[in-house]
Formats: sequence, C-alpha cells, structure tokens
Amino acid sequence: MPRTALYLLFGAMAATGFAQKPASLRSAAPEQAEVYLIEPRDGQCVASTFTVKFGLRGMGVAPAGVDREATGHHHLLINLPELPDMSLPLPATDSIRHYGAGQTETEITLPPGEHTLQLLLANYLHIPHIPPVISKKITVTVPAAPHNHDHNHRHSGDNSHDPQR
Repeated sequence: MPRTALYLLFGAMAATGFAQKPASLRSAAPEQAEVYLIEPRDGQCVASTFTVKFGLRGMGVAPAGVDREATGHHHLLINLPELPDMSLPLPATDSIRHYGAGQTETEITLPPGEHTLQLLLANYLHIPHIPPVISKKITVTVPAAPHNHDHNHRHSGDNSHDPQR
C-alpha cells in the first residue's frame, strides 16, 4: 500500500474515533446478559478430548469484527489463575481461546488432572463488555489413563494363575 494511502487510512481511523482510548472502545452489555457453560458441568469427569458448549442469554452472538449492539463472541478461559485486563483486547493464548467466528461450541483436549473453565464474552474488537459478561468458573477432571495390565502375564515365582496347581 502506498505511503499516502496509509496516511489517509490512519487519518480516517482517527476521524472516526478508532484512535480513542481503549475504554471508549468497550461496548455496553445489557443488564440481564449472562454467559454460561452448558456442557461440561461443574465437577464432571471428562475424557481428555471433550466438547464444550457455550450458553448465552440476553445478548446475541456475532463474529469478531462485526460491530452490532448487544452482541459479542465467546472466549474460553482455561486454567487462568486471574482474569485478564478487561479494558484491553484479549490476547490469544493457550489459556484464552478465541471463538471469533461466532462458534457456540468447541472440542478441546486437556491432559490428565483438574482444570478450570470459564467463558468471557467480548465485543467486535475482543474487548470485554461493560459490565463484563463472564460465567462462573467450573472445574472438570480428566482422569489419568488406566494402566494396561496383561492378566495372562505371570511374574516369576507366581503360579497362582497356573491351572496345574
């Protein structure tokens, strides 16, 4: 893109308010808005790969980049010890997964152990709403893989499975 076109683009962005402070880029959420996890349930044991279904009341889902009132898209917070800065766009990390195409469910894979999951809705710029539309944090457990015991294998000196006894 030629340099003059870049100057015009940045000038237009500034004139339309895009260059304003991040707080002014936050979107208002309706008072009754609620995001929640449909599946899995809090305390559930899950397979290493499992489906997560997102629920939303009082707002609509719109893809990232679509500036429509009372809408947003989902972000799944996984094992996040503290919430990110709610005044800035959410970073895309292993712990903050973006569903900017407007997805309402996903399949994730986690290692064995206890894990926390939480949903956070964000606006067209990936910035959480005012007030934040965030689910309660749930805990799921991925059990350790069972050991594969060969019941036909005899240990030396162990003849308890010997039919000749």
